[in-house]
Amino acid sequence: MPRIGIDLGGTKIEGVVLATDGEICHHERVPTPAGDYAATLDSIVALVERLERQSGQACSVGVGTPGALSPRDGRLRNANSTCLNGQALHQDLSRRLDRPVRIANDANCFALSEAQDGAARDARSVFGVIIGTGTGGGVVIDGRLVEGPNAIAGEWGHNPLPWPTDDERPGPHCYCGRQGCIETFLSGPGLAADYSRSKSVTAQQVAQRAAAGEASATACLLRYEGRLARSLATVINLLDPEVIVLGGGMSKMQRLYRNVPRLWGRYVFSDVVLTRLVPPRHGDSSGVRGAAWLWPHN
Repeated sequence: MPRIGIDLGGTKIEGVVLATDGEICHHERVPTPAGDYAATLDSIVALVERLERQSGQACSVGVGTPGALSPRDGRLRNANSTCLNGQALHQDLSRRLDRPVRIANDANCFALSEAQDGAARDARSVFGVIIGTGTGGGVVIDGRLVEGPNAIAGEWGHNPLPWPTDDERPGPHCYCGRQGCIETFLSGPGLAADYSRSKSVTAQQVAQRAAAGEASATACLLRYEGRLARSLATVINLLDPEVIVLGGGMSKMQRLYRNVPRLWGRYVFSDVVLTRLVPPRHGDSSGVRGAAWLWPHN
């Protein structure tokens, strides 16, 4: 049976039909109705119906979302698209589409995609990292997504920055209500804020200025790489994955794959670090592909 994958983002909803061999047969993107849960639900249902018509047969449906379903009541929580929080998205979609629907956090979908047929295809243990507008992660062991009893496995972004220096304490305020979360340092906006708190710049502009030789931008990226190395070292100490795959906008900075592994060894509790840090194979399509992979072959 073909699989439909839906990636519910803050600005766009992306859908694909994935064949049994992993090839994308059909693909469509539509704008996300910002701040409107009912309209968002309508858009997802209409997108699934169009993709299924194009496929010409019944499909399974998996959805990647910001946030995660609460084990307490099944409602969505921790989504930065706040109109989704507290909503019964799982039940509503299953009812509207008249079939079972599987839902997982978007970072989990990314990790599953890259573990299934991506950059970490042959690895038994994979940590998938999202470093973009936010900072999230997902864990895949032996090809199976690990979500945990609290549905927060891989949520490294809301741990405190490890081994902080004096000038990193107490750290920027985070939307979760705490200060000094990894996300506030390693997200794209976090990098941009570290470069300049007096004018608006993007993480991409910081990288471009560093490539052009600007000293302050270069120093900012060096700080960023050190913080990423420290943060991933705690993941290696806890999980010891074979492969760490970077995703999100920040993953496009090629220097990270050279420099971060050179730094993390001093923080990893081992005399050797064999973990590989790699870019994603499927890029921006990993999330929607992983949503489709929430359903197995049968």
